[in-house]
Amino acid sequence: MANDKIKVLIVDDSALVRQILTEMLNRDPGIEVVGSATDPYAAREKIKRLNPDVLTLDVEMPRMDGLTFLSNLMRLHPMPVVMVSSLTEAGAAVTLQALELGAVDFVTKPKVDLAHTLDDYALEIREKVRVAARARIQDRSSTSIRPAPVAEKFSADVILKREGQRRPFKTTDSIIAIGASTGGTEAIKEVLIRIPLDCPGIVITQHIPEAFSGPFARRMDSVAAISVCEAQDGQQIIPGHAYIAPGDRHLMVVRDGARYVCRLNDGPPVNRHRPSVDVLFRSVAENVGLNAVGVILTGMGDDGARGMKEMNVAGAPTIAQDEQTSVVWGMPGQAVKLGGVDKIMPLEAIPAQILRFAEERSR
Repeated sequence: MANDKIKVLIVDDSALVRQILTEMLNRDPGIEVVGSATDPYAAREKIKRLNPDVLTLDVEMPRMDGLTFLSNLMRLHPMPVVMVSSLTEAGAAVTLQALELGAVDFVTKPKVDLAHTLDDYALEIREKVRVAARARIQDRSSTSIRPAPVAEKFSADVILKREGQRRPFKTTDSIIAIGASTGGTEAIKEVLIRIPLDCPGIVITQHIPEAFSGPFARRMDSVAAISVCEAQDGQQIIPGHAYIAPGDRHLMVVRDGARYVCRLNDGPPVNRHRPSVDVLFRSVAENVGLNAVGVILTGMGDDGARGMKEMNVAGAPTIAQDEQTSVVWGMPGQAVKLGGVDKIMPLEAIPAQILRFAEERSR
């Protein structure tokens, strides 16, 4: 039924982009583009008149930039926003600021010169619009929103075969492993800014495009007391440092003698993601075992849920962000459902619990 559809308003100064996004979204029987606007001033009037459920917002526009408009919108008329960002260093920086201001998620600009990629892009933007609508309206009936066709879904087995529980290494070195997706860039920031310099090494997988992981790591490094970087293959994991998986590469933790090191992998997407949280968590379960702490934060889907269960079975204490503070309670909710979570907590309480668990590991 038409009134069950997610109503979308597209805000972009490019007529071609507006046309492409409109056609892609309208192909979904559960989504309806109710209008478009060329700039924030026109968007403001159409929001009042059309009352959309979700806004797609260009980062760079004339008369008023997307960030200024987003800031005003979140203050005066908060609603779900999906940013449409260029794949550039500047575009990445602005998009990360938009997520800080309250945007639910982002997609990159459609590559109109690469027609064969548009089908994949269409699936991505439709899924993110549906997730944004649910993130805002928690009681919306999901039965009125038809699922998009999906690609084959691989498990972590394609990257790292499960070898079963190993005898734990006799070491006091701990590793903190964190996984997140939608809403995760801000959730990760809230954790890292509360972590002290003497913390164990931290490894992080956030679902993020290749062009964005470097700027994201540098942004985290600028706000956290600890050092934060984009992980490199063979890099030693040391206390007081956090290592973020590069976009489009899986991050694993392996043992190299007495050290833990980062191992990057270009294998297939797992749970349709590369990097995948399941891959990271499985590697930690296999190679760190009970000396690890697992944390799963806000995100759509179920990536990381099985890996967290494997960490828990290996003896690692585990934490999931609660539903109330998650933008989307997909990944944490699935981890809870599988029974691999020791503590379910609001985001603000998680850093202190990480440190308590890590201290217990070091005894």
